[in-house]
Amino acid sequence: MLKYLEQQLAERDAQSLRRHRRIAETACAPQQTVTSHDGQRCELLAFCSNDYLGLSNHPLLIEALADGARLYGAGSGASHLISGHSRAHALLEEDLAEMLSPQGPELNVLTFCTGYMANMALLTALGDAQTTIYTDLLNHASLIDGARLARAAVFTYPHNDLVGLERRIAGCSTPRKLIVTDGVFSMDGDLAHLPELLALAERHDAYLVVDDAHGFGVLGAQGRGVPSHFGLRSERMICMGTLGKAAGVAGAFVAAHRTVIDWLVQSARAYIYTTASPPAVAHAVSASLRLIRAEEGEWRRRHLAELVAAFRRGVPEVLGDLLSTRGWRLAPSQTAIQPLIVGSSEQALAMSAALESKGLWVPAIRPPTVPSGSARLRITLSAAHGPGDVERLLSALAWAGKGI
Repeated sequence: MLKYLEQQLAERDAQSLRRHRRIAETACAPQQTVTSHDGQRCELLAFCSNDYLGLSNHPLLIEALADGARLYGAGSGASHLISGHSRAHALLEEDLAEMLSPQGPELNVLTFCTGYMANMALLTALGDAQTTIYTDLLNHASLIDGARLARAAVFTYPHNDLVGLERRIAGCSTPRKLIVTDGVFSMDGDLAHLPELLALAERHDAYLVVDDAHGFGVLGAQGRGVPSHFGLRSERMICMGTLGKAAGVAGAFVAAHRTVIDWLVQSARAYIYTTASPPAVAHAVSASLRLIRAEEGEWRRRHLAELVAAFRRGVPEVLGDLLSTRGWRLAPSQTAIQPLIVGSSEQALAMSAALESKGLWVPAIRPPTVPSGSARLRITLSAAHGPGDVERLLSALAWAGKGI
């Protein structure tokens, strides 16, 4: 086995696909001290975090996490259904349900340790032999794996292809149907066509599952996410959101009609058979929700939108020739995720390395995370960045592009 694995690793090296971890020596923030896999330490301006509102290092959240530890200790001690469901967890679920209540009648919330776990739990609990799951080609890996592990029939439709999806779902004979989509697609930054998907679900007696990991906290009224961004409200909508991105802490949730939530408590194995997250984390997330919904949250969302607009204005100016001659392109995203698609893994790695030599941390994303031939720099902006940070990024992109 070891020989086989060594051969596989060598192949990944040859294809510029091998991954390496880095060690962040300092708190999540635009300016970080980082140690590479070969032991080199450097100071980098990071454009790779999903901390979209810049809350992960907020003094109020740090204090809330410490307060939660003083109140509840370091760990939960058991699963939610044994003794691990603390008052902090219960309050967080109430806070989320109140925040998201405009999305649908009789809405309840269930919290999870991670978004991956939440999607696995949701799809395996709802996807039985009498169900067909329709999943977008560019959905997150957790949705793909959850669908694979469900006992349902699975159909993958081309990205945002509503015509093909409706043609397929119209001929479906199973009693239950789930349309599954990212709200904001994590590698492209574009939005799902939720109004049309929800209308399609209503026409064909289906339910719509939305992974709002990259929209919650950032989009919609008070940061309620992509459904709020489109003004949608329906009991046919089941929404998963994460709490370690814009919310700045950790964890995830599913928000749905109370009957769906009750069923997950009874049957979602990834919820039932795992230790509950530390109550202190839930306590800190509740504090984060208050920030997200307050004026400070509104300011951070406005500031982030201004940075995104400045970046998108600047890219054609600094990379105009490369965009036309090499076929590079900036994905059509208005969100904090701004991918610069360069094509080959080698070019993406070379650009990332060149940017690092200028003190910028911008990761190269390669297959199989993205389709073959679409390797990219996944640039993410945060409300913790300033206009000068964006100017420095644009200048470095222009310099790095000329040298590739």
